[in-house]
Amino acid sequence: MHQLTLLRMLGACTATALVVYTGLSFYGDLVRPSFRPSELFMGQTQPVEGSRSTAGFAARLSVDGDLLANSAAMKAAKVLQGPATDATHRAEENKEAQDAAIAALEVSPIRPALWLTLGMLRAGSSAQVAPVLKMSYLAGTVPLEVALARLQTVTSTAAASDEEIRLLALSDIRSTLAGGSRFEAPLIATYVQATPEGKSLLLDATQAINPKFNAALRRY
Repeated sequence: MHQLTLLRMLGACTATALVVYTGLSFYGDLVRPSFRPSELFMGQTQPVEGSRSTAGFAARLSVDGDLLANSAAMKAAKVLQGPATDATHRAEENKEAQDAAIAALEVSPIRPALWLTLGMLRAGSSAQVAPVLKMSYLAGTVPLEVALARLQTVTSTAAASDEEIRLLALSDIRSTLAGGSRFEAPLIATYVQATPEGKSLLLDATQAINPKFNAALRRY
């Protein structure tokens, strides 16, 4: 009799857990934002505050990789694209966005654009950038716009002095140069804003890949 009671209690607890999980999954599907990490780099409009708050609440209760990643992207957009705020508030928002990105990547790590997003957030704080940028390269391929943003992040931070990053960044340089003339002006702007190590990386790579473009860079 005692064992039967325990089995009934276990069954009831399991059923309750399944109902809660199903309900949370359904709610997550309803409020999951369509704003993805890659859209941070492709000129997409920032999500409205209401949808950001709703998605953030759902993300705290979820283990859905897409929901967590999209919610993190929304928080990052507020930091990276939003209007300037005071330094203290900005630092708090940056940390919150980093925490959201890390939580999403712990659940679903094969997200190169989100790793880059985390790297860009770290570039605005005192945290190391190179390790997460390496993960962005290793996690998979990205659209050309994301590759350009990643190259801008590499060449404007201390990551440009990391030998492994310099090798990995060659893929971004090749792909953006292959993207045609529309990427030439952004690449020149990237060079102008780069650190000395970043400039060296761009000059060395373009000398081998596209000497004509290399000559154009050297005029700046």
